[in-house]
Amino acid sequence: EGEHSKVAIRNLRRDAIEQIKKLQKDGLSEDESKDAETSVQDVTDKFIILVEKHLAAKEKEMMSV
Repeated sequence: EGEHSKVAIRNLRRDAIEQIKKLQKDGLSEDESKDAETSVQDVTDKFIILVEKHLAAKEKEMMSV
């Protein structure tokens, strides 16, 4: 479950970066493109951390049963 969530998040990151690259070909500046990619990576990292925290909490909960 957790690994599937991480893969889904990474797939969304990949799709977003592909869209940014298409926009860059259509005229988006390189600076704007880099800023957008950085923002996508930051959001990705935050959601991966949330998934990991949730998994750790669930694991702890299961161990205490």
